Amino acid sequence: MTSTPVARPDEVRRYNRSSLLRLLHVGGPCTRATLATELGLNRSTIKTLVDGLAEAGVVVERVPRPGRGAGRPSLLVLPQPEAAVVLAVDVQVEHVAIALVGLGGQILGRNSWNLHGRGREPAEVLTHVIESTTLLAADLAVKPVAGGISVPGVVRRSDGHVHEAPNLRWSDIALGERLAAALDMPVVAGNDAELGALAEHLRGAARDASDAVFVSADIGVGGGVIAQGTPLRGAGGYVGEIGHMVVRPRGRSCYCGNEGCWETEVGEAALCRALGLPDDSPRGTIVVALRDLGRDPAAARGTLAEFAEWLTLGLVNVVNLLGPELVVLGDLFTALPDTVLDHVGAEVRRRSLVSRAIGGVRIEKSSLGADVKLLGAAEAAFEGVLDTV
Repeated sequence: MTSTPVARPDEVRRYNRSSLLRLLHVGGPCTRATLATELGLNRSTIKTLVDGLAEAGVVVERVPRPGRGAGRPSLLVLPQPEAAVVLAVDVQVEHVAIALVGLGGQILGRNSWNLHGRGREPAEVLTHVIESTTLLAADLAVKPVAGGISVPGVVRRSDGHVHEAPNLRWSDIALGERLAAALDMPVVAGNDAELGALAEHLRGAARDASDAVFVSADIGVGGGVIAQGTPLRGAGGYVGEIGHMVVRPRGRSCYCGNEGCWETEVGEAALCRALGLPDDSPRGTIVVALRDLGRDPAAARGTLAEFAEWLTLGLVNVVNLLGPELVVLGDLFTALPDTVLDHVGAEVRRRSLVSRAIGGVRIEKSSLGADVKLLGAAEAAFEGVLDTV
């Protein structure tokens, strides 16, 4: 007969403390009564935890703004943003953004710059990130304790090794390790769409969805998957390269070596072709053209008919394969006219066997806008921080 291990009291307290912090970090301010209900703990335990965190300067309690209810209002427990600060970095093909993000998800400060020529080289990007982080932290009088970095490529989550980021022309870069060594703190690196999915799940359109897929369109197309409330990462952390599903045999050549990949039909260049723009048109030009087109629903559906068909085909495959209740579209897809996305959503629900079985998959635009991957990088960094605050 084997005995069942029993957790020590200090382990239980540590677990309860981190669970309470996660709830406040993601869910925002709430009362002690709500904390007790959500965590399944008694009020005396919650009091001990909150009092300890308040004494350490991690949370504060405040009277909520006056409302219509009668009686004495319950105090709200609020996380203190500067009690734990992380660095978030979003590397894109044309620019880089950094932010210092406090406990509770508040962006305390940010900086960004465009990438040109040699500025795209990994060493140049890292140097600029390090210098900008140092200056921003000094301006805000805070010190980040961990970092997260989003990269548009195939990234090994265990150590942040970039196997390939073709649109940046990067390969075999020890990005996570190099940034961690330079800043002397833990750094998590991940694929940009994977981190976008994490942000949408915790803070965006997918907050109430346990199974969701985030699909982003930049120069390429990527995907991030939330399965049963947990990020799906695959072997080595390599998952979500849905842009390289072959949807058009003997179609356009893709940099990956195949022909007819999905991203050759719905990526940035494909959208430019559909709009009659040069393939290398600036992002702002594309967005303005889509906005103008959206003013005439009939013209939008006609102009983007073929593009919408390829988008529908890929999404039907994604839904049939992964069975999400929600698909969140990010980046350039958010600029598509609503009439086009409404049509795509209806077609996916009609043509997907899985969608029909679950009563209809929802297709929505990202609610986090341009900050989605920056916030995802921050949340990846916070995963290892909340247990130690």
